[in-house]
Amino acid sequence: MTATDAAPSDGRLRAGWQALRAALMARGTVHTLPTAERVTRAGLLVWAPVLVAIGVGGWFLLHVEPDLPHYALALGGALAALGLAWLAPRRAMAGRLDWDRADLLRLAGLGLALVLTGFLAAGLRLHLVAAPVMDYRYYGPVEGRVVQIDRSARDRMRVTLDRVTLRDTAPARTPERVRLSLTGDIPLPQVGSRVMLTGHLGPPTGPAEPHGFDFRRAAFFDGLGAVGYTRNPILTVERAPTRRLDATAVRLALSAAMQRGIGGQEGAVAAALMTGDRSGIAEATNQLMRDSNLYHIVSISGLHMSMLAGFVYAALRLALAGVQAVGLLVGRPVHKLAALVALVVATAYLWLSGGGVPTERAWLMVAVMLVAVLADRRAISLRTVALAALVILLVAPEALVTPGFQMSFAATSALILLFPAWSRRAQALPWVLRGVALLVISSLIAALATSPLAAAYFNRSAQYGMVANLLVVPVMGALVMPAGVIAALLAPVGLATPALWLMGLGTRWMLHVAELVTGWGGAVVTVTAPHWAAVPLGGTGVTVALLALHGARGQLSRIVAALARMMVLAGALVWMTTERPHLLIAGDGSAVGLMTAAGRVLSKPVGAFVADSWLRADGDLATAEAAAARPGWQGEKGARQASLGGLRIVHLSGKGAGERLAQACTKDAIVILAAPAPEGEGRDCLLLDQSRLARSGALAGWLENGQMRWTSDRTSVGARLWTSPAVRRAWGLNGTRRLAGERASAPEENAGAATAKVKGGRAEQEKRESERGNP
Repeated sequence: MTATDAAPSDGRLRAGWQALRAALMARGTVHTLPTAERVTRAGLLVWAPVLVAIGVGGWFLLHVEPDLPHYALALGGALAALGLAWLAPRRAMAGRLDWDRADLLRLAGLGLALVLTGFLAAGLRLHLVAAPVMDYRYYGPVEGRVVQIDRSARDRMRVTLDRVTLRDTAPARTPERVRLSLTGDIPLPQVGSRVMLTGHLGPPTGPAEPHGFDFRRAAFFDGLGAVGYTRNPILTVERAPTRRLDATAVRLALSAAMQRGIGGQEGAVAAALMTGDRSGIAEATNQLMRDSNLYHIVSISGLHMSMLAGFVYAALRLALAGVQAVGLLVGRPVHKLAALVALVVATAYLWLSGGGVPTERAWLMVAVMLVAVLADRRAISLRTVALAALVILLVAPEALVTPGFQMSFAATSALILLFPAWSRRAQALPWVLRGVALLVISSLIAALATSPLAAAYFNRSAQYGMVANLLVVPVMGALVMPAGVIAALLAPVGLATPALWLMGLGTRWMLHVAELVTGWGGAVVTVTAPHWAAVPLGGTGVTVALLALHGARGQLSRIVAALARMMVLAGALVWMTTERPHLLIAGDGSAVGLMTAAGRVLSKPVGAFVADSWLRADGDLATAEAAAARPGWQGEKGARQASLGGLRIVHLSGKGAGERLAQACTKDAIVILAAPAPEGEGRDCLLLDQSRLARSGALAGWLENGQMRWTSDRTSVGARLWTSPAVRRAWGLNGTRRLAGERASAPEENAGAATAKVKGGRAEQEKRESERGNP
């Protein structure tokens, strides 16, 4: 080991370090440095996104909203950690500290600083995107500018508006963006135009069950402050301005041209591939591609960006090689020119697609690789992926908790870590088989890396997904993407028709393969949703273990790898021992789901979001209607009853629900009332009325020894800016701001309307139930 191997990164200390190491070696007192030196040699960059992700993840796990003193403390801690990293090698240079310990202290300081940087980045991002969120129901005129048109999971067209104006609503309380679903055959407005309509709006909905997908959080980071629907026509009051460089206008124009030129769902899929406009794809087609594991193809991501950039790079480099063959540009680095043009094309593709975290992530990874070619560095390496992940986590920390981010980097990292082993053995194969073998192995590696995440988040596994991808992905890379580029080049002179026809062949093949594999028996296998801690434990453990084993070996590496393996094992055990709730209650009391031997039975067929979320998490493919038809609930509509371990479950809904409460509320009964309870009622039973559910959110219950153990959305998430109106008011997002020294109200004090107040006997009842552990 040479002196420069373990040299600190600071150039000013390099000479002193080398002299000290040479002197120690001459005296024979140098010992083998610990793994800290080896980590330094391998580079802290590959560990940086992991450490930042720990800080971001810890911030999202908080149940209270950090205030300015918390961020000041984190900033001070980060600066102190950086100071430790700066001071440790200098104390070693002065002979006051052993070099081994100095190196460990330096790495510990840098690691702590990165963790706290992730915490600070998440908080900064939250307050940069913070905007008012509607905390009441609104019906009336809505005016705004159309910024997006898409299609919902229920196959309804949706419009997103910004620069919103609402009747009798102060600007400080008006959401920055609202999204409305269009019911019926309503003509779509033009993106960029200012419109007026009459619609229903309300706050983004919470999870269907505790620890479920939280749409409120996703909407908050997207600046979406209200969602709703309209049945009325949309009136355009101001047409969209004409802009030559308007990405939205260009994207929609190209999408419309592709759909006209190709036709059918083939044209809609081709438009989504090239422009990111998925509004033309029917939900049946989306589901077909999900069940065949081909849905990732219609979302612009690393696959599309790498195919496009790779085609441009390879085609231009081949053309320039031909130019060199005739005696021109001899000796010029034509590969760098090809990389530069490919980078420009990839950037134009990012602009055209309208961005978004998946597309920006894909562009960043491709850009880093192409810049590495320009800088004569390895284009594909773990450091490249680490740099892309680090930038994304610092710019958009909320990406960490999305499936797209996790699955994308899991697949890419696995391919890079295992590719060297493939390269050493590929030479033994005939060159004709290498390409096919590479495709099969890369698809298998990516599938294995992403399958646990897909199962955890989507609760289903496409059994023939690898077969479908093997049949489709080569066609996408060899036919569809090149034809799309050629069509874009020929469109200005009106010669794009042949290229569009080729694109249509490719997308038609993709849909044919999707339909073929989903028709095979057992194409989709359902998986029960794991406990929320399983993915963080397992994902962090796998990542740390791979990085520890990938780098230089040493005692510390082995210890870290062993701890990481224990985390993976803990995550697997948590998943395997997860027990689904015996009772689920919607956050508005509109539905109750009871677990039976035949599966979950719904008290009534409810909306797609709640029913689909519950059944999917159970690993159940039944529809809401089928689940409601199962045996378990009895009684007339609006007064359903069921039995759970000796407890009587009653669900009252519809008109007159409150009037039936007195008769239903008896000892050993749990009554769910989809309305506010009348004053003084509900003393003899556990009453969960709409007012109480407004404070707790969705509830999940487990029967243990004849008693119900409850978990609520409020206890699982806490009071954060995206969940609590009180916290938003404290931060001044709804037109008010907390005064100095004023205590922010607890979320339960302000979450509901005036009906949320509980007086007299109701208050005493809630106190008794709280002591018993009830919600």
